[in-house]
Amino acid sequence: MSADLVLAHLYPDLLRTYGDRGNVLTLARRAEWRGFSVDVVGVTRGDPVPETANLVLIGGGTDRIQEIIGEDLMGRRAELEEIAARRAVLLGICGGYQFLGHRYVAVDGTSIEGLALLDVVTVAGSSRIIGNVRAEAALGDRSFELFGFENHAGRTSLGPGAGPLASVPRGQGNNGADRTEGAVQGTVVGTYLHGPVLPVNPAFADAILALALAPRTGGDPLEDLDDSLESEAHRAARQRRR
Repeated sequence: MSADLVLAHLYPDLLRTYGDRGNVLTLARRAEWRGFSVDVVGVTRGDPVPETANLVLIGGGTDRIQEIIGEDLMGRRAELEEIAARRAVLLGICGGYQFLGHRYVAVDGTSIEGLALLDVVTVAGSSRIIGNVRAEAALGDRSFELFGFENHAGRTSLGPGAGPLASVPRGQGNNGADRTEGAVQGTVVGTYLHGPVLPVNPAFADAILALALAPRTGGDPLEDLDDSLESEAHRAARQRRR
Protein backbone atom coordinates (compact mmCIF):
# COMPACT_ATOMS: atom_id res chain seq x y z
CA MET A 1 0.00 0.00 0.00
CA SER A 2 1.43 3.37 -1.01
CA ALA A 3 1.97 6.28 1.35
CA ASP A 4 -0.69 8.98 1.65
CA LEU A 5 1.68 11.45 -0.02
CA VAL A 6 4.09 10.16 -2.67
CA LEU A 7 6.25 13.14 -3.58
CA ALA A 8 8.40 12.70 -6.68
CA HIS A 9 11.29 15.18 -6.78
CA LEU A 10 12.54 15.39 -10.36
CA TYR A 11 16.30 15.70 -10.90
CA PRO A 12 17.31 16.48 -7.30
CA ASP A 13 20.94 15.91 -8.32
CA LEU A 14 20.77 18.59 -11.02
CA LEU A 15 17.91 21.04 -10.40
CA ARG A 16 19.03 22.26 -7.00
CA THR A 17 20.22 25.83 -7.55
CA TYR A 18 17.45 27.59 -5.63
CA GLY A 19 17.01 25.47 -2.52
CA ASP A 20 14.30 23.17 -3.81
CA ARG A 21 15.27 20.55 -1.23
CA GLY A 22 13.83 23.02 1.30
CA ASN A 23 10.53 22.99 -0.59
CA VAL A 24 10.48 19.18 -0.56
CA LEU A 25 11.20 19.05 3.19
CA THR A 26 8.49 21.62 3.91
CA LEU A 27 5.85 19.64 2.03
CA ALA A 28 6.91 16.34 3.59
CA ARG A 29 7.06 17.62 7.17
CA ARG A 30 3.77 19.51 7.02
CA ALA A 31 2.06 16.35 5.80
CA GLU A 32 3.76 14.17 8.44
CA TRP A 33 2.90 16.58 11.26
CA ARG A 34 -0.76 16.02 10.36
CA GLY A 35 -0.38 12.25 10.57
CA PHE A 36 -0.09 11.46 6.85
CA SER A 37 2.47 8.92 5.70
CA VAL A 38 4.99 10.34 3.22
CA ASP A 39 7.34 8.81 0.68
CA VAL A 40 9.81 11.17 -1.05
CA VAL A 41 11.25 9.66 -4.24
CA GLY A 42 14.16 11.25 -6.08
CA VAL A 43 13.76 10.78 -9.84
CA THR A 44 16.76 11.50 -12.04
CA ARG A 45 17.53 10.82 -15.70
CA GLY A 46 16.27 7.42 -16.78
CA ASP A 47 14.24 6.76 -13.63
CA PRO A 48 10.47 6.29 -13.87
CA VAL A 49 8.12 8.58 -11.97
CA PRO A 50 6.26 6.40 -9.42
CA GLU A 51 2.80 5.48 -10.68
CA THR A 52 1.43 6.34 -7.24
CA ALA A 53 2.92 9.87 -7.18
CA ASN A 54 0.33 12.45 -6.18
CA LEU A 55 2.77 15.38 -6.06
CA VAL A 56 5.62 16.04 -8.49
CA LEU A 57 8.11 18.87 -8.02
CA ILE A 58 10.36 20.20 -10.80
CA GLY A 59 12.85 22.73 -9.48
CA GLY A 60 15.10 25.34 -11.03
CA GLY A 61 18.61 25.29 -12.39
CA THR A 62 21.06 27.08 -14.61
CA ASP A 63 20.45 27.29 -18.36
CA ARG A 64 23.20 24.70 -18.91
CA ILE A 65 21.62 22.21 -16.50
CA GLN A 66 18.19 22.77 -18.06
CA GLU A 67 19.68 21.87 -21.44
CA ILE A 68 21.12 18.67 -19.93
CA ILE A 69 17.81 17.43 -18.55
CA GLY A 70 15.64 18.78 -21.38
CA GLU A 71 15.63 15.65 -23.56
CA ASP A 72 14.93 13.34 -20.62
CA LEU A 73 12.12 15.56 -19.38
CA MET A 74 10.46 15.72 -22.79
CA GLY A 75 10.54 11.91 -22.83
CA ARG A 76 8.34 12.00 -19.73
CA ARG A 77 5.51 13.92 -21.37
CA ALA A 78 3.13 10.95 -21.50
CA GLU A 79 3.63 9.95 -17.87
CA LEU A 80 3.36 13.56 -16.64
CA GLU A 81 0.23 14.10 -18.75
CA GLU A 82 -1.27 11.00 -17.08
CA ILE A 83 -0.33 12.33 -13.65
CA ALA A 84 -1.99 15.67 -14.37
CA ALA A 85 -5.06 13.92 -15.84
CA ARG A 86 -5.70 12.08 -12.57
CA ARG A 87 -5.52 15.38 -10.66
CA ALA A 88 -2.18 14.82 -8.97
CA VAL A 89 -0.24 18.05 -8.43
CA LEU A 90 2.66 19.15 -10.63
CA LEU A 91 4.63 22.05 -9.17
CA GLY A 92 7.26 23.77 -11.31
CA ILE A 93 9.56 26.41 -9.84
CA CYS A 94 11.52 28.88 -12.00
CA GLY A 95 13.09 26.68 -14.73
CA GLY A 96 10.63 23.92 -13.86
CA TYR A 97 7.79 26.40 -14.41
CA GLN A 98 9.12 27.25 -17.87
CA PHE A 99 9.39 23.56 -18.77
CA LEU A 100 5.68 23.09 -17.98
CA GLY A 101 4.72 25.56 -20.72
CA HIS A 102 4.50 25.18 -24.50
CA ARG A 103 7.98 26.47 -25.27
CA TYR A 104 10.90 28.64 -24.23
CA VAL A 105 12.37 30.95 -26.86
CA ALA A 106 16.01 31.83 -26.18
CA VAL A 107 17.62 35.21 -26.90
CA ASP A 108 19.07 33.85 -30.16
CA GLY A 109 15.60 32.78 -31.31
CA THR A 110 16.08 29.08 -30.62
CA SER A 111 12.76 27.52 -29.55
CA ILE A 112 12.90 24.79 -26.90
CA GLU A 113 9.82 22.58 -26.66
CA GLY A 114 8.05 22.30 -23.32
CA LEU A 115 5.62 19.82 -21.80
CA ALA A 116 2.55 21.92 -22.70
CA LEU A 117 0.90 21.18 -19.35
CA LEU A 118 0.47 24.91 -18.73
CA ASP A 119 -0.88 27.25 -21.39
CA VAL A 120 2.10 29.59 -21.17
CA VAL A 121 4.94 30.64 -23.46
CA THR A 122 8.27 32.05 -22.29
CA VAL A 123 10.53 34.32 -24.34
CA ALA A 124 13.95 35.29 -23.00
CA GLY A 125 14.64 38.99 -22.58
CA SER A 126 17.94 40.80 -22.97
CA SER A 127 18.12 41.44 -19.21
CA ARG A 128 17.19 39.49 -16.11
CA ILE A 129 14.26 40.16 -13.80
CA ILE A 130 15.73 40.11 -10.31
CA GLY A 131 14.36 41.15 -6.94
CA ASN A 132 12.01 40.59 -4.05
CA VAL A 133 8.33 39.96 -4.67
CA ARG A 134 5.17 40.48 -2.65
CA ALA A 135 2.10 38.91 -4.20
CA GLU A 136 -1.54 38.16 -3.46
CA ALA A 137 -2.16 34.53 -4.39
CA ALA A 138 -5.03 32.05 -4.63
CA LEU A 139 -4.89 28.28 -5.10
CA GLY A 140 -7.78 25.88 -4.67
CA ASP A 141 -10.06 27.39 -2.04
CA ARG A 142 -7.23 29.29 -0.30
CA SER A 143 -6.10 32.90 -0.64
CA PHE A 144 -2.82 34.04 0.90
CA GLU A 145 0.01 36.53 0.84
CA LEU A 146 3.07 35.26 -0.96
CA PHE A 147 6.71 36.36 -0.68
CA GLY A 148 9.76 35.21 -2.60
CA PHE A 149 12.76 36.13 -4.71
CA GLU A 150 12.76 36.14 -8.51
CA ASN A 151 15.76 35.81 -10.81
CA HIS A 152 14.88 34.95 -14.41
CA ALA A 153 15.52 36.15 -17.94
CA GLY A 154 12.30 34.67 -19.29
CA ARG A 155 9.18 36.71 -19.88
CA THR A 156 6.22 34.37 -19.49
CA SER A 157 2.82 35.12 -21.03
CA LEU A 158 -0.34 33.22 -20.10
CA GLY A 159 -2.78 31.85 -22.65
CA PRO A 160 -6.53 31.48 -22.03
CA GLY A 161 -6.15 27.98 -20.59
CA ALA A 162 -4.12 29.11 -17.58
CA GLY A 163 -4.82 31.60 -14.82
CA PRO A 164 -2.26 33.51 -12.74
CA LEU A 165 -1.22 32.11 -9.39
CA ALA A 166 -0.93 35.64 -8.01
CA SER A 167 -1.11 39.36 -8.66
CA VAL A 168 2.03 41.34 -7.92
CA PRO A 169 1.79 44.66 -6.05
CA ARG A 170 5.59 44.59 -5.62
CA GLY A 171 8.02 42.94 -8.01
CA GLN A 172 7.88 42.14 -11.72
CA GLY A 173 6.45 38.62 -11.76
CA ASN A 174 5.90 36.73 -14.98
CA ASN A 175 6.99 39.39 -17.42
CA GLY A 176 7.31 42.79 -15.77
CA ALA A 177 4.25 44.08 -17.62
CA ASP A 178 0.93 42.50 -16.62
CA ARG A 179 1.46 42.30 -12.82
CA THR A 180 0.91 38.54 -12.68
CA GLU A 181 3.06 35.86 -11.06
CA GLY A 182 3.02 32.17 -11.81
CA ALA A 183 0.26 30.14 -13.42
CA VAL A 184 -2.34 27.54 -12.48
CA GLN A 185 -4.15 25.11 -14.76
CA GLY A 186 -6.11 22.45 -12.92
CA THR A 187 -3.58 20.93 -10.52
CA VAL A 188 -0.55 22.10 -12.49
CA VAL A 189 1.14 25.05 -10.77
CA GLY A 190 4.12 27.17 -11.77
CA THR A 191 5.94 29.99 -10.00
CA TYR A 192 9.10 32.02 -10.46
CA LEU A 193 9.53 32.48 -6.70
CA HIS A 194 12.29 30.68 -4.89
CA GLY A 195 14.56 31.14 -1.93
CA PRO A 196 13.13 28.40 -1.28
CA VAL A 197 9.58 29.72 -1.38
CA LEU A 198 7.58 27.22 0.71
CA PRO A 199 9.28 27.41 4.15
CA VAL A 200 8.35 31.10 4.53
CA ASN A 201 4.95 30.68 2.86
CA PRO A 202 3.21 27.85 4.79
CA ALA A 203 -0.19 28.79 3.38
CA PHE A 204 1.14 28.13 -0.13
CA ALA A 205 2.59 24.79 0.99
CA ASP A 206 -0.73 23.82 2.57
CA ALA A 207 -2.69 24.82 -0.53
CA ILE A 208 -0.51 22.45 -2.56
CA LEU A 209 -0.89 19.68 0.03
CA ALA A 210 -4.66 20.13 0.16
CA LEU A 211 -4.86 19.47 -3.59
CA ALA A 212 -2.45 16.52 -3.49
CA LEU A 213 -4.13 14.88 -0.49
CA ALA A 214 -7.73 15.50 -1.60
CA PRO A 215 -8.27 11.83 -2.58
CA ARG A 216 -7.29 10.88 1.01
CA THR A 217 -9.15 13.68 2.81
CA GLY A 218 -12.23 13.81 0.60
CA GLY A 219 -11.51 17.52 0.18
CA ASP A 220 -11.91 18.25 3.90
CA PRO A 221 -9.72 21.09 5.25
CA LEU A 222 -6.30 20.16 6.57
CA GLU A 223 -5.76 20.28 10.33
CA ASP A 224 -4.24 23.56 11.53
CA LEU A 225 -0.62 23.50 12.68
CA ASP A 226 1.31 25.64 15.15
CA ASP A 227 2.93 27.96 12.62
CA SER A 228 4.44 30.43 15.06
CA LEU A 229 7.97 29.97 13.69
CA GLU A 230 6.81 29.94 10.08
CA SER A 231 4.74 33.06 10.73
CA GLU A 232 7.80 34.81 12.13
CA ALA A 233 9.77 33.90 8.99
CA HIS A 234 6.86 35.16 6.90
CA ARG A 235 6.83 38.47 8.79
CA ALA A 236 10.59 38.81 8.32
CA ALA A 237 10.15 38.19 4.60
CA ARG A 238 7.49 40.92 4.50
CA GLN A 239 9.86 43.37 6.18
CA ARG A 240 12.69 42.57 3.75
CA ARG A 241 10.41 43.10 0.78
CA ARG A 242 9.56 46.61 1.93
